[in-house]
This record gives sequence, C-alpha cells and structure tokens, in this order.
Amino acid sequence: MQRTLLDRIDPVAEDVVSLVLRGADGPLAPWEPGAHVDVALPNWLTRQYSLCGDPADRETYRVAVRYDPLSRGGSEYIHRFLRQGRPLDVSLPRNNFPLDPAPGYLFLAGGIGITPILPMLRAATAAGLPASLVYAGRAAATMPFAEELRAAYGDAVRIVTTQQHGRPDFTAPAAELAPGTLVYCCGPASMLTAVEAAFPSGQLRTERFQPAPKVFAPDQAFEVACARSGRTVQVDADDSLLNALQQAGVPVSSGCREGVCGSCEITVLEGEVEHRDDVGADEGRMFACVSRALGPRLVLDL
Repeated sequence: MQRTLLDRIDPVAEDVVSLVLRGADGPLAPWEPGAHVDVALPNWLTRQYSLCGDPADRETYRVAVRYDPLSRGGSEYIHRFLRQGRPLDVSLPRNNFPLDPAPGYLFLAGGIGITPILPMLRAATAAGLPASLVYAGRAAATMPFAEELRAAYGDAVRIVTTQQHGRPDFTAPAAELAPGTLVYCCGPASMLTAVEAAFPSGQLRTERFQPAPKVFAPDQAFEVACARSGRTVQVDADDSLLNALQQAGVPVSSGCREGVCGSCEITVLEGEVEHRDDVGADEGRMFACVSRALGPRLVLDL
C-alpha cells in the first residue's frame, strides 16, 4: 500500500466528487490509462476506483466517486464524511483494461464510466492518433468532466444527454468503424449490452461496473492445498474460496468481492478452475472471491 493524503475533494457533477490524493512519502507508483487502485477508507471498507488524472503526474492520483443511494458504505462515507487532509492508504495500480496499440480509437462512456476513458483519450490524442468519444449521461449536470472534455477536444467529443436525446444509437459508428480501430467502452450494463451487439468483438474492449449475470452449476465443496505454506483448506459448498482462505489465516488481498477488480488474484499450480470473474483470468490464475474448483482439489501458490 502507498500512504497518501487527501489533497482536494471537489464536486465535479451532481452527486460526483473528485478526490486528489497526494503521495505522503514521495512520488507515487507509475500507472497507465485504464488502471485502477484500491482505496482503504477510514470506515474499514476498501473500494476500487479508476485513475482519471495524468499518468505523467507522479505526485498525485485523481479518482472520481459517484454517490450511490444503495451504497454498501463506500460512496456514502466519501460524500458525507471524508475531508481534505485525511490520510488514506492506496494500493499499487492494477490494469485490467489496458489501452492496446491501434491505428485509431473510438471511446464510449456512460456516466461515471468516463473515469478510465479520460486518460485513454488524452494518451491517444497526445500520440497523434485519430480518437473520438461518445459520452452519454442522464443530463449535463450529472456528467463529470463534460466541460473539461469539450474544452480540450472540441468536436472529437460528442455529449449525449439521454433525457433530451434518448440513448445513443451505435449502429452508425459501428458501420463507419475503420479497420483496426479499437473501441473502448465503460458504462452501465444496458450500454454495454448495446455496444456488444453493435461492434465486432475483436475490436471491442469493455469494463463493467458490476459483474455480468451468469449461470453456473451448483456449488460443490473442494479442497485447497497451499503449496508454499503447506496448509490445506476446505472450501464448503456455501462458502467462497476467498472467505475460506481468510478464515483459515491464509492472507489474500480482496476488494470488490464480485470478480471485477482483480485484487484477489491467485496463481493456480494444479487443478481445474471454474472462472466466474469478469476480469479475464487464464488457466494459470484465478480470482478467489467468485471462482471455484471444477474438481475436488486445487493447488495454489500460497
């Protein structure tokens, strides 16, 4: 973890605040567009937020947080109780949504989904590559950084307010998509569903706020052998691997507990995994909060 101080907290839209976190012990760890960090809040909760500042700035990180009336305590604490000057521990950046090389980019954002897109658009434009953005939100007042984007990128940014214009139609931009152009989208589930139906999957990169609905076979109990510590842990059918390991005293990082942030990644040495995450784990790793064994036993690098 990195020690930071909350340098600034500013409203940037209706129910959205921007947090600027300054490194308390010198320069912060480097990051690339698409990265996020875990922020350990004073109310004992840890939440994940996309970095939306400038990767060249090693002195501060910037994130933005929308207040969620159904909050589990994270956004509510930030909006109601967090104050300037508060020390906050922040993880090293992780990137499950990297900006891959391409001859051009189309960025699509919905609401607070603009946060990982901001540094992507900046990086693509700075590299002299064709890049445009369609940014949708309920109303202009609810859309963070809209004016900043208009001022910086002009006609390359299209702002769509759904109360006035309805949901954006992606049929035309999909038909006009140049070969090799990559499409990056972050937004609510309804937007991602429309985007996935419109654009070729090979040119599309997405990041979700919450895991996509999935159906799996009934959970079964399994055994986990921890290769480095020599521990054996039983995971019951009604328990998660993450919880079983933590209850047994085997330290594993955790964040969202929904399979979207990647903080609980574990290396798998033996055994078959049922991957239930939205990060995109391969056969050499798994995310302990949601994924399980397909057989009776796993051997993990723990």
